[in-house]
Amino acid sequence: MQQPIAILDSGVGGLTVAKEVMRQLPREKIIYFGDTARTPYGPRPAQEVIRFTQEIVDYLLKFSPKMIVIACNTATAFALETIRSRVSIPVIGVVHPGARAAINRTQSGYIGVIGTEGTVNSGAYEQALKQLSPHVDVVSVACPRFVPLVERGNFRSEETYNTVNESLAGLRSTRIDTLILGCTHYPFLAETISDVMGGQIALISSAEETARDISTILHDKGKLARGDLLPVHQFCCSGDPQMFKMIAQQWLNEQIELTPIVWQVPHIG
Repeated sequence: MQQPIAILDSGVGGLTVAKEVMRQLPREKIIYFGDTARTPYGPRPAQEVIRFTQEIVDYLLKFSPKMIVIACNTATAFALETIRSRVSIPVIGVVHPGARAAINRTQSGYIGVIGTEGTVNSGAYEQALKQLSPHVDVVSVACPRFVPLVERGNFRSEETYNTVNESLAGLRSTRIDTLILGCTHYPFLAETISDVMGGQIALISSAEETARDISTILHDKGKLARGDLLPVHQFCCSGDPQMFKMIAQQWLNEQIELTPIVWQVPHIG
């Protein structure tokens, strides 16, 4: 029986990572959990995000995964080290891969970061960027109105454009040449963000670099999937299954089956 890669997120945002894993590692089976009943994580206290992440990991461990991917920037910022200390399999987040991609891309050394309140207030991206390149200049902006748009499937509309335009107004007067989409929900809004910021600004999603990290770790551990059969992925969510399925199928461009959850989501609210 093939061991899956477990990917978790506060909602649909981690599908951006799942899609890239499916592209780069087509033989790997994915078990995905979106905590759509309790999204967004950004405004929540750190200890609550840690508790939610632990609960999801405990659920996913029942599927005997060979790796856990915390495909949520807020959960990565707050819970990554805690989860690593509790499980024996590799656990990776999305902050350092995104920071590395931005350092490789920037020409000016001026990098913008947009994310949830939790991610921005944690300073996780600034720390990761400065660790890689101490002399970069980082401008961070919280965009709390983006995740609710994505969770409703509202990727391109007048409301979306106006929300993005208002949220990013301050960034347009800065010297950045690279903008990290520091929430895995934000690539769903990439076209609108690019329209607002201008095509000269490079948009960085952590998905591609995260998938590369997954490939490297599994290769080093001799755990890459073998054989010619393509896997059947499993998806589950804690909230409205129909909305999740609609967004997932639109983003992944394929039909999916939702796995019924035999776990009642605790502590919703």
